[in-house]
Amino acid sequence: MFQEADEGLSPRRSEFDWHDVRFIGAAAGRYALPDRRSAQGGKAPVYACRLSSISTKLLVAVGPVLGKTGELVSAFFDEFGMIKGRIHRSLPEGFVLELTLSDKERDKLGAKIAWHKKKVHEQVPDKREAKRFLPRDPRTLITLGDGARVPCFIIDVSCSGVAVSADLEPSIGTPMAVGKLVGRVVRHLEVGFAIQFLQVQERERVEALLAPPQD
Repeated sequence: MFQEADEGLSPRRSEFDWHDVRFIGAAAGRYALPDRRSAQGGKAPVYACRLSSISTKLLVAVGPVLGKTGELVSAFFDEFGMIKGRIHRSLPEGFVLELTLSDKERDKLGAKIAWHKKKVHEQVPDKREAKRFLPRDPRTLITLGDGARVPCFIIDVSCSGVAVSADLEPSIGTPMAVGKLVGRVVRHLEVGFAIQFLQVQERERVEALLAPPQD
């Protein structure tokens, strides 16, 4: 389902205990619950997610489908590669994954985490205004034409539309609301679909309008 990029890291545990490193921060990724096979070709659906923290033992992520305690998860992040494990605990907006790794795999992941922490800490902020951005809270609700509501995960958003991941496969042109913003499905993505708003929104108001309806 995913391919892991080999970064050529060959850490030696005698130099550093890679098992103790941890990164707290956001990173975009995707995941699947392999035991849940879809009717189309027997493959499990793939969803977008956002990493909250990772160590060589546990991973915390936010996503649209939470899974059950003990359920197998396969996740992929460009920064860390393929990661597998089982859900240790469900959270209101995501899950804690207990990683299934050999000592060698744990060493390799630890080296990647250490390298990514260094890269993030040395980054110079880009103050240019981005056309697309990540909301502080990526989880909201989709409201369909018949009034049904489906939880979804916001991949990214702009003033004219939003990309989401959900346990839903709508057709192109399907009308729906994400939070309070109404639009139509304009494109399918590997991990979800894109919705174009009926009206272009002000950057300052978009995030509040994407929040789940309170009624």
